[in-house]
Amino acid sequence: MGTLAERRIGPPLLKAEQISLAFGGVRALSDVSLEIREHEILAIIGPNGAGKTSMLNVINGFYHPQRGTITFKGETRRRMRPHQAAETGIARTFQNVALFRGMTTLDNVMTGRLLRMRRNFLWQALHWGPALKEELEHRSFVERIIDFLEIQAIRKVPVGQLPYGLQKRVELGRALAMEPTLLLLDEPMAGMNVEEKEDMSRFILDVNDEFGTTIALIEHDMSVVMDLSDRVVVLDYGRKIADGPPDSVRRNQDVIDAYLGVSHD
Repeated sequence: MGTLAERRIGPPLLKAEQISLAFGGVRALSDVSLEIREHEILAIIGPNGAGKTSMLNVINGFYHPQRGTITFKGETRRRMRPHQAAETGIARTFQNVALFRGMTTLDNVMTGRLLRMRRNFLWQALHWGPALKEELEHRSFVERIIDFLEIQAIRKVPVGQLPYGLQKRVELGRALAMEPTLLLLDEPMAGMNVEEKEDMSRFILDVNDEFGTTIALIEHDMSVVMDLSDRVVVLDYGRKIADGPPDSVRRNQDVIDAYLGVSHD
């Protein structure tokens, strides 16, 4: 999984500049610019319909903006496919769990290694020689992730039989199996009880601290946001209205108005 990473915030790993995205006459994002810095945990918050998930979808190539650019690891682009984003080091989880429900926990996490498998399909089908050696190496890596997330007891259980909180943890494991530089988490605490949220918060902090993984997350639970994040970006009606440390964002009048539903004159 990697070595212990020094807990520090570095220069920007990703820059989104003047991103505008519309679907027909509906504008999801309007000239949004933000940075995600190396090793930080950035929270993206805002009321429902603010454009948070649209922003993540632009970052990892699910949506192509009509205007603006994304610069990741120094390379600027207008558009990129999701598989290209994954190849460059961006992994993603979703609001609604997107797992193979009939497959076991182990096999679901193994799918996160597919981009790193170098032997072609014929070698894999033969399950012999170099392909077998490669599969054993990937399986060993995945087993370390399973240990890290404390899901050893469910490694052979089909994920469709698991409670929702554990399914979210398996989805995190699959994302980690990709060895991402940037991990995008779309409402990782959604549908969880207090104990499950505490566990997930601990794992997110550990991923950030121990592996040095940069994390951007969308979350509605403000106590989680304030506890986890180094910096908070607030979107409202597709526009960025605040960007800064959690305490300062919490006191921002525009943010207070957005969450209280005060009209904007």
